[in-house]
Amino acid sequence: MRNLTMMTDLYQLTMMYGYYRYHKTEDAVFDVFFRRTGFSTSYAVVAGLEQLISYIKNLSFSDKDIRYLRALNLFDEDFLNYLKELKFTGEIYAMKEGTVAFPSEPLVRVKAPIMEAQLIETAMLNIMNHQTLIATKASRVVYAANGDDVLEFGLRRAQGPDAGIYGARAAIIGGCVATSNVMTGLLYNLPAKGTHAHSWVMSFDSELEAFRAYANIFPTGCLLLVDTYDTLKSGMPNAIKVFNELREKGYEPLGIRLDSGDLAYLSKEARKMLDEAGFPNAKIFASGDLDEYLIRDLKAQGAKIDTWGVGTKLITSDPMPSLGGVYKLAAEVKDGKFIPKIKISENVDKITIPGYKKVVRIYDNKTNKALADLIMLENENIDVNQPLEIFHPIETWKKMTITNFHTRNLLEPIFANGKLVYKSPSLLQIQKYAKEEMDTFWDEYKRLMHPQEYKVDLSRQLYDLKNDLLKSLKR
Repeated sequence: MRNLTMMTDLYQLTMMYGYYRYHKTEDAVFDVFFRRTGFSTSYAVVAGLEQLISYIKNLSFSDKDIRYLRALNLFDEDFLNYLKELKFTGEIYAMKEGTVAFPSEPLVRVKAPIMEAQLIETAMLNIMNHQTLIATKASRVVYAANGDDVLEFGLRRAQGPDAGIYGARAAIIGGCVATSNVMTGLLYNLPAKGTHAHSWVMSFDSELEAFRAYANIFPTGCLLLVDTYDTLKSGMPNAIKVFNELREKGYEPLGIRLDSGDLAYLSKEARKMLDEAGFPNAKIFASGDLDEYLIRDLKAQGAKIDTWGVGTKLITSDPMPSLGGVYKLAAEVKDGKFIPKIKISENVDKITIPGYKKVVRIYDNKTNKALADLIMLENENIDVNQPLEIFHPIETWKKMTITNFHTRNLLEPIFANGKLVYKSPSLLQIQKYAKEEMDTFWDEYKRLMHPQEYKVDLSRQLYDLKNDLLKSLKR
């Protein structure tokens, strides 16, 4: 696995040096969270934990790294010697990949010596922000497809190799059934899917010859791209001719792919032609600048499309290029006690939530649907046998009393005393968990536009702590 220790911002190292010079060695607590996704939907699908684990396990400075840092003429030899021996010794709690998360909730909680905790900020945000963003985009696309298969086709448009590989991985977590990315398929034991390009058809003297050649090579998986010249006058008739020839040899075609034009009209006409020719089981695949909104509209228009190949707008998360997750100091540990810390801002959204916290999800016992999330201090507990009153963290007059419920703590131990204590599931196991997670939320929360706001509240104890800190720091 790659060592990404030097994938950091310089100011992390200058702050570490400052801590070192001032002998600040106490533990600190940092939270990773997002304030909003940028999508119309407020939720996010957590992804990136497996790569984060690899990063932490390999955290160490090589001799080459130290030589480079020495050449910057910023750090003394004592500090460089400290870096030579550095390993992560703290604890990390995190939401499992595939967990549905909401604004302000800690996705990851770090408690470690402050120099270690400071160092890992940049790489942690890079990993979690990107993969969570793509998993969330994929979940929206899959939701719009409403049960149809969605394939990830974005490698050629991704912003670099890592974005292509790990973006495809995140898309699988979000619900895509396969990827065109062979490297991702290899790394995560996934089926890679794909057919042929327009160039294949154009390289032959005729479209019919190209289709026959492809069917001859792949008789059990013949999927033909029919829009190189004229979908209905040329592509479809030639495809049907080749499908009949395949059937005479004892094979059934997989189907056709549309990559351009009016996909609603063309798919409906293609479906008629396939059915009339005796191929009702042949599937229609579609691709070409698709996203959740276009898929939703095409389905509303009665498009006869069975599988959606989504590339550019999925792998780049168009139109939202970043999640905007942040990493904020929430507490310091002095003499074994947690000292809460808070960041204040004129922007209410940017006032942080202090303390050593956890996130508890509350479920209705009858439906097993999620009712609300409660951000609490780690030492707090909920008695499920007693009515629970929750309230909006800003508009506090909005209250709700919950009965007949059960709860789940969303943060799980990943590292303890620097040792990995978590076993990562397979990618398909994560995908299954993510689907089960999404199924616990009513559709009102998953709408592509103007969803119902999911309740994320603070416990009374945490709410009071936050307000006491605000009052004490007010000048």
